[in-house]
Amino acid sequence: MSVDDWMARGADETVVWEGRPRIQTILPSIGVGVVVAGGALAAATTIDEPLVGLLALFGLLFPVWSYLRVTNTRFVVTNRALYRKTGVFSRTVQRVSLDRVQNSTFSQGITGSLFDYGTVSVEAAGGGEIQFEDVDDPREVRTVIDGRLGRDELPGTVEQWTAVLDEVRALRTALE
Repeated sequence: MSVDDWMARGADETVVWEGRPRIQTILPSIGVGVVVAGGALAAATTIDEPLVGLLALFGLLFPVWSYLRVTNTRFVVTNRALYRKTGVFSRTVQRVSLDRVQNSTFSQGITGSLFDYGTVSVEAAGGGEIQFEDVDDPREVRTVIDGRLGRDELPGTVEQWTAVLDEVRALRTALE
């Protein structure tokens, strides 16, 4: 699914970065599914009741649901906003305008540090927050977001700021 299928972006809004959670995040649910399916089949064999073996199908639901959740989650950074789309049967799209962004952080657990994935959290004015969970290279994603904010550069030149400083010093001297 293309970002244009679910994202209502303006004509002058361009995609800077897009991603999704790592597919490896479904590995724990595969483990749970194998345990549930194996336990159901073992119980069916032990008590000689084939219908109990049907419970093994529930074991398959865990990894299938996890896979669908990961593949239906998208994260997008444009030159104007951050977007997060989730949903398997329905769709939820969260948008935070870049001009409302106040703070961004990234976090990595032990496995995230080892395999370079983590969560990028962005706080917005008015108490909103958007998170990009389990993304590859969260430090780089945060750098992309912070780079779009345009807060790293001061307006004007060094000479202009020196002139402002001289003017402030002159005002201070006049007041003393």
